[in-house]
Amino acid sequence: MTDLDWTARSAPPDVETELRSCFIAYEDALIAGDVAAMNEWFADDTRTVRFGIADEQWGADAVRDWRRTASKVSPGRELTDTHVSVWTPGVAVVTTRFRYPDSPACGRQSQTWIRTDVGWRIVHAHVSERPAE
Repeated sequence: MTDLDWTARSAPPDVETELRSCFIAYEDALIAGDVAAMNEWFADDTRTVRFGIADEQWGADAVRDWRRTASKVSPGRELTDTHVSVWTPGVAVVTTRFRYPDSPACGRQSQTWIRTDVGWRIVHAHVSERPAE
């Protein structure tokens, strides 16, 4: 056990299940190209940050502006190694890897989620790719 383990013990067991459902709903919106739904999952706050593969947005307005012109993800996106790390009942991090059938690169994605008055929302997201090994 590390000195950080106390926070995970304080989270109700259903938090991981609840957050995993939110992550899947966001992923479904991403695959469908549902810009309105994707925007809903990000916190409507000036502190929200999204780092993409070749872009970055600071604040929810910037994320929404970027999404208006962003390309839809390529077909066949597959996730692996998805993990939900609950830090407190209201803060969690979701990490996953992704691949596309037409690319040898390995994508990585992390999202910091917080529980708000309107439910779980992403406050920080980071997407990157590395060459295949």
